Amino acid sequence: MTRPGAVLEYHLAGYRRVWRGTVFSSFLMPVLFFLGMGLAVGEYVDRGGGLDLPYQQFIGSGLLAFTGVQIAMMESSYSVMGGFKWQRIYYGMAAAPLRVGDMVAGQLGYIGLRIAIAAGAFLVVMVPFGAVGSGWAVLAPLVAVLVGLAVAAPMFAFAATVQSVNMLAVLFRFALLPMMLFSGVFFPVSQLPAGLEPVAYALPLWHGVELCRTAVLGPDAPIGSGWPVPAHLGYLGLWAAGGFLLAVARFRNRLAV
Repeated sequence: MTRPGAVLEYHLAGYRRVWRGTVFSSFLMPVLFFLGMGLAVGEYVDRGGGLDLPYQQFIGSGLLAFTGVQIAMMESSYSVMGGFKWQRIYYGMAAAPLRVGDMVAGQLGYIGLRIAIAAGAFLVVMVPFGAVGSGWAVLAPLVAVLVGLAVAAPMFAFAATVQSVNMLAVLFRFALLPMMLFSGVFFPVSQLPAGLEPVAYALPLWHGVELCRTAVLGPDAPIGSGWPVPAHLGYLGLWAAGGFLLAVARFRNRLAV
């Protein structure tokens, strides 16, 4: 087994004991959003003719991408800070024949696996409600993984430097919530004020939402910005790669290795 694989196995072994406590936040909450807003609120949106497709299709693919971001933020914030400050598991790993890059890569792999399972289950829920319109939808969980890693990697770097949970709470309030509201999950970013549109384009979640909609609804769906798929993939890849390098550097500083 590779060294990152050993780290992945460690986190999976720990998750086996606590997985029931994560079902609501990882799976049920996005499903409730989908049912409550996609079906109930969607009836009023569709009646007003504000979109060129049923609202449940629009919001379903957006929530699928957001599922990846939400899991990534949770798993790369308190657990990373706690791994340094309270459990001190990273210090134990550093004493073993593990490199810092192995620690980060293994835990990111664990997060990616969690996202893939939750996003895949959410996609299955969308099918009976007619919110899936393309065979390319099978790629949507992989998109959720990519956007999740694009958020988790830089979050690792931040969580490795903070000393108070209050800083993480501030980040959730002023980063996760605005990203959820202004990334096209619930309405097209074209409806934002002109000054906020460029902000939406800079957010990783918007690129994930666009890719998920392309996969779930098909490339000919009457929604989207017209950005090419490689541009979205490249942007998210830069976030993930840059965040990984920064996280490795911050871990090394914290561990003094």
